[in-house]
Parts: sequence; structure tokens; C-alpha cells
Amino acid sequence: MGNQVDKLSHLSYAEVPTVDPNGVDAEDGPRIGVSYIFSNDDDEMDDGCAVEVTDKDPNQEEKQHEPRDEVECAVFYRDECIYEKSVKSASLDVFSPENLLNKCKAGDLVEFVATGQYPHWAVYVGDFQVVHLHRAEVKNSFLTDASQGRRCRVVNDRYRFKALGADVVVQNAMEQVGLKDRELSWRNSECFAAWCRFGRREFKVGGEIRIGKQPYRLKLLVSDKHAHVLEFQSLEDMIAEKRRNDHLGRTAVLRELATHVSGAGETRGHAGAD
Repeated sequence: MGNQVDKLSHLSYAEVPTVDPNGVDAEDGPRIGVSYIFSNDDDEMDDGCAVEVTDKDPNQEEKQHEPRDEVECAVFYRDECIYEKSVKSASLDVFSPENLLNKCKAGDLVEFVATGQYPHWAVYVGDFQVVHLHRAEVKNSFLTDASQGRRCRVVNDRYRFKALGADVVVQNAMEQVGLKDRELSWRNSECFAAWCRFGRREFKVGGEIRIGKQPYRLKLLVSDKHAHVLEFQSLEDMIAEKRRNDHLGRTAVLRELATHVSGAGETRGHAGAD
């Protein structure tokens, strides 16, 4: 991934200076990323109540998952890479729920994917069942029911944290079943499933203080040589932005970046004319 960074801004975001995760600044002038407290995820936050909306719209035509439209990215905590998604490898391991059953073992993290939808994460607990955060409640469901017809894959290796033992992961998940609304400590299904597997407080709502320097960097691959880097104060915030990009898809994200870069260029042009 390269080091070129352009400006991306959203009206609801607070802009902060960004730097390349490898410590190389190849551009003159300011580099801008985004950081925010709440997100327009498939979850709605209201006084600590998370609602994950993953049910399919009966009036919306089902879109087949397209691996080539996934956003390739990496996440750094200071100089350490803690998450990486390679589209090339990810495109090879997507299965139907029925076929995935033969590849799952208790304690695995499963991701359900479909074009135009937020990814939905769950913990496989054995006996064809998963535990997942869905519509403001932690539920124990059959894998096929939780998938809602989407393709799925095992995503144990996305995060590079040391995993807990499989029995502890399952116990973590099962002990939360039935929690709902204000009892919840997770912003979305990914944060919940990752917390079950790694046990890190950073995945919980308010697990990190959002003040001072932004230590997390989300590096989006724009091309083989260029990347766009966004900076965040917490892992929770970074995950929300990553999921938003997954929902939009690579084509829409690149279009969004191009629009904002073009706007920033016009602004600089007007400023230079004064």
C-alpha cells in the first residue's frame, strides 16, 4: 500500500491531521482524515442502546456478493498492524451457510456478506449455531437463520490480536445471550464477536478515552501504489468507518474519495487566486 493521502471530509465528522502509518509524509500541505464519536452504521446508538438492522428489505432485490467490490484495507495502532483485509484472499473463502458448516469449529468468527449491506459477524458455538448481536439483542441462532441467505466466511485472522481459547470464546458468547438494549456494551455485531474472541475492552462502547492524539490509522487501498489514510481516536470509531466502507463497496468509496479530492482541489485553486 502506498503513501499518497488526499482529503476526505464529511459534515458530521471532526477533521484531524493525518500521517502515513509508516511515518512517511510524501505530500506538502495538510493531510486530513476523519474521526467521529457516533456513526451511521447498521446500528443506531441511543443512550448506549445498539440496534443492528440486518433484516433484508422484502422490496429490495437481492444482490449477489461481489468480492471484487470489497474494500481492501489495513489498520494500524501506532506502528503496529492490528488488522488486514486482502480482497484477493477474502474472495476465495466465501461459501453458502450449508457449505461453511463443514469448515467451522467452535470459537470461530463468521462474517455474513452481501453487496450493499453491512457485514454481519457472529461467533460459531457448535451444533450448527452462532451467537450474534442482532437488533439490540445478543441472540443464539442457527447459522442458516443468522445468515438470512447471505454468503459467509471464517474471519479468525482479520484481527492480529492473540485469540482466547476456543472454550473461553464460546463461554464469552453464551454468557451474553439475552442481553439487550441498554445492557449492551458493543456498538455492532463485529465489535461483539471480536470481543468474544479476543477479550479486549477496546471493542466495547467507551472502552477507550477519545482525547489527545489519534493512535489508530485506517489505510484504504486506492490503487497498487496509492492509499488513503484516516486517523481515529478509538478502535470502536475506526471499525464503524471500516464497516461504512464495506457497506458502500469499493466502487462507491473510490467515487466518494474522487469527489472530495476534486472539491478540495477547487478550494485550493480559489485560495491561490486571491
